[in-house]
Amino acid sequence: MLGRGVWSSLRQGLSRGLSRKVGGWASGEGRKMDIAGIYPPVTTPFTATAEVDYGKLEENLHKLGAFPFRGFVVQGSNGEFPFLTSIERLEVVSRVRQAMPKDKLLLAGSGCESTQATVEMTVSMAQVGADAAIVVTPCFYRGRMSSAALIHHYTKVADLSPIPVVLYSVPANTGLDLPVDAVVTLSQHPNIVGIKDSGGDVTRMGLIVHKTGRQDFQVLAGSAGFLLASYAVGHTRPGNWFLEPGLQTCDDLVPRPKVTRRFGIPGLKKTMDWFGYYGGPCRAPLQELSPTDEEALRMDFTSNGWL
Repeated sequence: MLGRGVWSSLRQGLSRGLSRKVGGWASGEGRKMDIAGIYPPVTTPFTATAEVDYGKLEENLHKLGAFPFRGFVVQGSNGEFPFLTSIERLEVVSRVRQAMPKDKLLLAGSGCESTQATVEMTVSMAQVGADAAIVVTPCFYRGRMSSAALIHHYTKVADLSPIPVVLYSVPANTGLDLPVDAVVTLSQHPNIVGIKDSGGDVTRMGLIVHKTGRQDFQVLAGSAGFLLASYAVGHTRPGNWFLEPGLQTCDDLVPRPKVTRRFGIPGLKKTMDWFGYYGGPCRAPLQELSPTDEEALRMDFTSNGWL
């Protein structure tokens, strides 16, 4: 962890850099980075002994790189980031950056429980090649995570981040929804470019789009399950989800079975195995699907002609 003196120096140095470089992060003079597009979430492959399998990670990236995605999301909820060490988190991002096409954007999850740790991780993610940082809401003390606390947290992270910041609300995992009033306030920050909202409340997403309409701020739908509905609320951008190979047309954007909502990461990885990617095992304490759940998952795909 950073000592008080180092923290102070880092804050001053990066704050000066922010005032000089905001235009450099933007897609044009006075504009923030444009993050609109489709970003498949990159899972973290493990060996049978629970070590990160960097070879399989690179194989998956090479296959995904053949599709016209805007970029990739690494260390999101599908990446099992809470089960990785800090060194592993950074190494995964570094390997993804090396393996993915150079013209794609890399959005890396850098959220930690404390503000200080999140700043450190965000700076490190930038150093290993992330183009933007996705910062999940801190949630261990969720009862104290008021709008004021979250605004303070994200403001400090964005002030000190050398790359653009994307807010990340995933209440199914954190038990905490980033309040709309906090999102609206944070949308005015020059280094906060948008929000990845995985809550599935389309009315809430529409309200965020409406209330941030005057800001250069983008709202990304965090799951295919409500992608089409999100388009109906206005300027919502497609977020990241696992998109099967070969899905090219608009008809193919009809949501597939809600794999992770029902079967979690083990279900996602099993599906990847079926579609020619390496899913493999999860890291404990996550367990593989039971035979009953695997059969139910298979039926979800075969009954609709997708497998």
